[in-house]
Amino acid sequence: MENLIDVLNRECETYEGLLELSRKKTPVIITGNLEELSRITDEEQEYASRLQNLDKTRAEVTADIANVLNRDVEALKLTKLIEILAARPSEQSALIDVRDRLQKVVHALRQVNEQNSELLKDSIEMVQIEMNLLQSFKAAPETANYSRGAYATGDTMGVTRGNFDAKQ
Repeated sequence: MENLIDVLNRECETYEGLLELSRKKTPVIITGNLEELSRITDEEQEYASRLQNLDKTRAEVTADIANVLNRDVEALKLTKLIEILAARPSEQSALIDVRDRLQKVVHALRQVNEQNSELLKDSIEMVQIEMNLLQSFKAAPETANYSRGAYATGDTMGVTRGNFDAKQ
């Protein structure tokens, strides 16, 4: 049980570090500092790798606990384990504390990431608008030639380019 609590505490600390990075990323996205954003993203990848390793360790420890308790590992969730530990209040309390801490940090991380995601979408839309404006400024005017049916048949003067579409 101590191993599980230790792994969950390390997971929580890693998520807290990831949360700090995500909070640092928000003003970086707003200012458009691509170098700093790239550095933070690289650091986030390191945290994600640590979390992946901790998750694997947690799964192994949980499998061991399920084996000792003669329970199905798939059915042995943290809440069920807390119920089972009613006879051992100190371990139960430690498990409840780390679970609550994990829930809070993951919830906060989800909120910050959603906010950052919206900021990134807005930034991409602004870049697309600016690109379209630049494209339209570069477009050459048409000559004023009309056919007998009063339809414009004017040719474009100068060089024309295709439209930029960032969604493709």
